Amino acid sequence: MKEIFDAVSIRCSRLTTNSYSTSFSLGIYCLNKDIRDPIYSIYGFVRFADEIVDSFHDYDKAQLLHKFMEDTYQAIAMKISLNPILNSFQQTVNKYEVDLELIDHFLKSMEMDLKKVRYDINSFNTYIYGSAEVVGLMCLKVFCNGDKTTYEHLKPYARKLGSAFQKINFLRDLREDYVHMGRSYFPDVDIRVFDENTKQKIEESIEEDFRIAFEGIRKLPKCARFGVYLSYVYYYALFKKIRKTPSGSVLKKRIRIPNQHKFSILFYTYIKHRFNLI
Repeated sequence: MKEIFDAVSIRCSRLTTNSYSTSFSLGIYCLNKDIRDPIYSIYGFVRFADEIVDSFHDYDKAQLLHKFMEDTYQAIAMKISLNPILNSFQQTVNKYEVDLELIDHFLKSMEMDLKKVRYDINSFNTYIYGSAEVVGLMCLKVFCNGDKTTYEHLKPYARKLGSAFQKINFLRDLREDYVHMGRSYFPDVDIRVFDENTKQKIEESIEEDFRIAFEGIRKLPKCARFGVYLSYVYYYALFKKIRKTPSGSVLKKRIRIPNQHKFSILFYTYIKHRFNLI
């Protein structure tokens, strides 16, 4: 029975999320139960593509990504895949009518990671949109559950939240990206002379993204508001920690939020949500 295979598939997506990200796992757990699995499926898809370009250094990444792309579109068209991650993802794409254009842009950004090492403002914006903003839009499709008016209204806010998250990831992984991957995402930034002034300009951009994104979180359907707000609070806590860290130290270590702090964030966020203080 295909129902058994579908159940196994979504379990693989859940396992992928739980294995790779404590923060997103907590955020998804705080969504309404009926929309958790579709978001797990999106995360699993995104994570597998990201792993190809970031981790599989001893393999032909371009070939692996090309095959993954082919399999993705085939899974969506056939409404099944023997790859359980893609099988659960296609279910979400087909059920919630996720635009193929969003998937196109995401995979284009993954291709950019195979060859692009330095970015100007145009390629930076293209990469941010494809690697992060469209992921937020895929999730928003699930949150709105066919309500196209609400989706269109909330699109700008979802994009800003994805942008803020990705820029924070860039700052957090600055050393890793530059030293081990040879990548420098921020335009007009020479990592070799990364200083406080440069760091502050990036932080101002992130602060503005967060400001706009928060307006959208308050307008989200109730089924998604708590979970998305938790992710927002977690990333904002990470952002504050990075902001307090000198530019030289950002290049020497990866800034993290300890798991104990993550659970205190969960408690704080729940209280604000429970008493409608968001």
